[in-house]
Amino acid sequence: MAKTHEIKVERRADEGKGASRRLRHAGTVPAIVYGGELKPVSIQLNHNEVWLASQHDWFYASILDLSLNGDIQKVLLRDMQRHPFKQQIMHLDFQRVNENETLRTAVPLHFLNEDKSPAGKSAEVVVTHELNEVVVECLPKDLPEFIEIDLADLAIGAVIHLSEVKLPAGVSIPELKLGKEHDVAVVIAKHGKEEVEAAPAESADVPASKVAKKDDK
Repeated sequence: MAKTHEIKVERRADEGKGASRRLRHAGTVPAIVYGGELKPVSIQLNHNEVWLASQHDWFYASILDLSLNGDIQKVLLRDMQRHPFKQQIMHLDFQRVNENETLRTAVPLHFLNEDKSPAGKSAEVVVTHELNEVVVECLPKDLPEFIEIDLADLAIGAVIHLSEVKLPAGVSIPELKLGKEHDVAVVIAKHGKEEVEAAPAESADVPASKVAKKDDK
């Protein structure tokens, strides 16, 4: 069963750019909750608490319990606006989820044991992760915080495709329903590019026009 994480919020009375600016100066983050049968609600969160949460994968791919004075609403993070250069979260969008309805969201991929694999041990092989996350469909209770891909047996020259990713029970990848061309590579282990051939050494037969004559003073 998917884990949930509780985050305390407060209702936000003032709206607009000026109000949002004042909230940020006060160390809070303006946000909105929307979706379901309820109207959108403007809320605010403690910036330091949200910043710490944002350092973890679960903040982006788990069901979150937004707690407003004990009233819990289950949501997913749908958008985050960050300051262009400060370590500051500017705004958050949360979408309410229905526990009985299938949802679609991106989940991070965690790659394990690459350094123990035949490909990972070879100095001549480059292992590339073509995807860092994958969009899945499932009920909220089945939503994983991440999906692990064990690379312990990754062979030299091997390619792991999307269809080969082992998914938890109740989880599917909708892109695979669109056809074989959507079964893209997730991991590729290939030989590194051959070093560029060394430039040929200067020929001993240098054209006479390039040689300074000793008599030319």
